[in-house]
Amino acid sequence: MPENQQDPRDSFEERLTTALRDTGDGFTADRTSLVAGGQSRGRRARLRRRAGVLGGAAGIALVGVGGALLLPGGDGSVEEARTPAAAPAASATPRPTPSYSGDDLLKELKGLLPEGEFSEEGARGTGPGLPPNAHLVYDDGDGPAAIGIGLDRIEPGSPEVRELTRCPDKALVAYDACSTSRLPDGSLLMLYQGYEYPDRRVDTKWWSAQLVTAHGQHITVSEWNAAAEKDAPVSREDPPLTPDQLKEVVTAGVWRDVVDAIPENPKGLPTAPADAAPPSVSGERIGALLATLLPEDVEVVTEGGQEEEYAYVVVDDGEGRSLVQINVQPGMTDGLYGSAETLDDGTLVSTEQVPGEKGGAGVVMWTVDTLRPAPASLRVVISAFNSGAQDQAATREAPALTMAELRGIALSPEWDALAAG
Repeated sequence: MPENQQDPRDSFEERLTTALRDTGDGFTADRTSLVAGGQSRGRRARLRRRAGVLGGAAGIALVGVGGALLLPGGDGSVEEARTPAAAPAASATPRPTPSYSGDDLLKELKGLLPEGEFSEEGARGTGPGLPPNAHLVYDDGDGPAAIGIGLDRIEPGSPEVRELTRCPDKALVAYDACSTSRLPDGSLLMLYQGYEYPDRRVDTKWWSAQLVTAHGQHITVSEWNAAAEKDAPVSREDPPLTPDQLKEVVTAGVWRDVVDAIPENPKGLPTAPADAAPPSVSGERIGALLATLLPEDVEVVTEGGQEEEYAYVVVDDGEGRSLVQINVQPGMTDGLYGSAETLDDGTLVSTEQVPGEKGGAGVVMWTVDTLRPAPASLRVVISAFNSGAQDQAATREAPALTMAELRGIALSPEWDALAAG
């Protein structure tokens, strides 16, 4: 989910959970969010991970969606793009599939940037392996700044498209500005202005543009006001490109050609059948059920969630606001956090009480993590905080829900019925 999913990194993930870095990332995902993002058993690539410049030379990590490129049908449906029948021997020789080297990508990226100096360049082309990307440090005279671009495919119309291009919930992620728009060609564009660390422990700004075209071409451009994503001093007030300039770079036609040149199955791996994974549970249904399972002495102040598998509520029992978030995922096989207790029916239960992970002063996170046995393999993870938002100071000594109440909610048989239905 969002950093929790849902930051454009790993939750949006991590957002942008992310998510992108799930998105999520989202932005920097907490543990509950990571269940929805990085540990979603690979059946749905979250694609909240963003183009990243680590130190000065590391590449961009983007998770791709394998298989055939899908095209939107005239009735709004999605249909598989089919290769035309082979031409007779007497016909002209088919054009070879284009390819782009890392140097090609760097040349195109630099050509789209305003005049300046470049250093610490690196890139990966469209050959076999990981998706293509390029990154560099750019200086227009006002200070060095890391800039990166990542390219991949995504299934048009899928939940991942909406997650990638939907601004994160401000109850979960602090940012300055975000907008989503549909371009005349049907592409979805999200422009985001936020921070590398949502808790603002370092004032490194992270601005990004996410573009998903109607044909499933996914382009991410990211920039920072420092020479590296992390562990580099802030070198300028803002990243160098304005939102309008980010839009100009991410929508350049050459990037769509690059995505089209990516091998459809770059690693040569067998494609899993579409019905190999159990269906996910909508965030709306999860949130509705969570509300009915809460103790009677708490009032829901606000609520929200993601397209799939994640929901949250902020409750108040008269002693201050308390965030409660939950992930519900069928078909999970990952281990639980920490040591686990095994119940008579084979369900695993793990509990944890730790400091918050988003920097809010005095915030604590209480978590109950459960995993039902196969065949359902339903994982339900619920966390409660002593604040209405993880990056804000504690509003109370302890969360509004006790560990026993969290355990009761996580083990409720109503989650099994919800996932089965």
